[in-house]
Amino acid sequence: MRAAKGMRLTYLTLLGVAFFTALPLYFSVVVASRDNAALAQVPPPMIPGGNFFENIGRVFETVPFALAMLNSVIVSGSIAVAVMFLSTLAGFAFAKLRFRGRQALLLITVATMMVPSLLGMIPLYMLMVKLEWTGSIYALIVPGLVNAFGVFFMTQYLSRALPTELLEAGRVDGCTTWGLVWHVVFPAARPAAAVLGMLTFMNAWNDYMWPLLVLTPENPTVQVALSTLAAGYVNDYVMGLAGTALGTLPLVLVFALLGKHIIGGIMQGAVKG
Repeated sequence: MRAAKGMRLTYLTLLGVAFFTALPLYFSVVVASRDNAALAQVPPPMIPGGNFFENIGRVFETVPFALAMLNSVIVSGSIAVAVMFLSTLAGFAFAKLRFRGRQALLLITVATMMVPSLLGMIPLYMLMVKLEWTGSIYALIVPGLVNAFGVFFMTQYLSRALPTELLEAGRVDGCTTWGLVWHVVFPAARPAAAVLGMLTFMNAWNDYMWPLLVLTPENPTVQVALSTLAAGYVNDYVMGLAGTALGTLPLVLVFALLGKHIIGGIMQGAVKG
């Protein structure tokens, strides 16, 4: 009886957290489907109106939002895939391969996480100018292809989730190192790689300062386009929230695609614990 009561309390708590988490997003959609006069209503409207598609149309007329969405999808997707792939390779090397200087290289990699990203922005911009990549999405993709957090994250995961005996059995069967990576390491790293991919995609999607520096207003990302919507003399909150709602959809889709692997990784860790 006490266990059932505790279970009900847990579910009620989770429902409350989910409600208050989703409420701001829902209210943004409600406001995006109305006009600016709805912001002054007391009490505020809680039911969507009929102006959502009209406001979305105004977003596309004001800024090149379709191009911004395409740029953000290409940049965030490319960075996420590259970080998952390269971080898994590096994590496997640091976790399971023995070579001279392994600990020193890992320490240097982790130490770079302590350096503020803004500190390297000016020299990185100078490098992009020399490469003539300013105004191009290459200036966004190439610097983000690998990061220290991804390497450290995959190193820690593979050091526990990948048994050394499994690798030794593969070598006894005649499997090469690349064969082990493809048939053993990648399947074992899938849950952690899904989490890393989602975090990396979100981080690249929400990046604002670096795209603002290296891209032009005619070739923006979503965050730069949204800032343009809010840069007028009089803020059009409805149009800004309509663009924000549209720009949030890819993040929801990414979580929907990777959620199965993320939950599987959590359950796998719970069973091992």
